[in-house]
Amino acid sequence: MGRLTVLKQIASDLASQFGPDCEIVIHDLKTNDPEHSIVYIENGHVTGRGIGDGPSNAVFDVIRHNNKKGSDPTDEIQDHPGYLMKTSDGKILKCSTSYIRDDDGSLHYVFGINYDITKLTMIESALHSLITPVNKEEKPKEITHSVNDLLDHLIKESVALVGKPVALMNKEDKVTAIQFLNDSGAFLITKSGDKVASFFGISKYTLYSYIDVNK
Repeated sequence: MGRLTVLKQIASDLASQFGPDCEIVIHDLKTNDPEHSIVYIENGHVTGRGIGDGPSNAVFDVIRHNNKKGSDPTDEIQDHPGYLMKTSDGKILKCSTSYIRDDDGSLHYVFGINYDITKLTMIESALHSLITPVNKEEKPKEITHSVNDLLDHLIKESVALVGKPVALMNKEDKVTAIQFLNDSGAFLITKSGDKVASFFGISKYTLYSYIDVNK
């Protein structure tokens, strides 16, 4: 089975996998006129091209380099994955180009994938405005299943805010943590004072004094 047959099979499979927005094109740089290099194409409506048409600017640059007088046919022309192109009618394409060589190292085929991402960029823009919070610095809050879970979560956040375990906290650290809990509404939860006082190793009287410290 020849290289071109295998490339056509891969092209057909990719087009079936990714649908009508994905153009797969094969250029023959050896046996065809460079201006009419396309020998196979799937979903040519993406760029409006067909068999016998010429290459894009990116591919033509490679052809020109390959045919340059005195150029070494074994020069390493690098594959070019994931670059953007724009069609004359305004479509935005994400493209990847692979260069297929013969056994002697000379360039023969160019295999291109051109995916029309125009609609996806519009969706991305809509989703960005939908999912971006007003306060971009704000971290997602954890959804809890009960007020006890909520209290545990707030206590955990207060410790993270201080940045050290309770055993290493001084009075100022504990005041900071308890003020955070107060501002977060933790003490609206029934019997939360007992749990918080026990967690920080202080009496309830001390707890209330820490809550009122700014007053």
